[in-house]
Amino acid sequence: MAETLKAHFRPEFLNRIDETLVFHRLTQATIRRIVDVQLGRIEARLANKDITLEVTVAAKDWLAEVGYDPQYGARPLKRALQKHLEDELARRVISGMVCSGDKVRVDRSNSGLSFDKIVAN
Repeated sequence: MAETLKAHFRPEFLNRIDETLVFHRLTQATIRRIVDVQLGRIEARLANKDITLEVTVAAKDWLAEVGYDPQYGARPLKRALQKHLEDELARRVISGMVCSGDKVRVDRSNSGLSFDKIVAN
């Protein structure tokens, strides 16, 4: 590692660096775990509005697949969650389709994700 840096940068520059960190590309499995972490944050925000979110394994896997780009890390996943999940949930809350006390199940569908409001018995 140090030899690679010395081959590309001048000693004056390298002398100013205290520490180097090597970042490895995220794997599909790591992205899938990040999906769970991010969904936890979304669920917590919805809980403040007394809305419960249930996301199936198939939907989580689809989000991880759509949000996976080994070159850019987790940034595409954040965008995928916003575009495919958060934006649609926001539309439903604003339109009144989802209200306080509701539970929403998110599943994988042929066209992406499906959202079903679950009525409590």
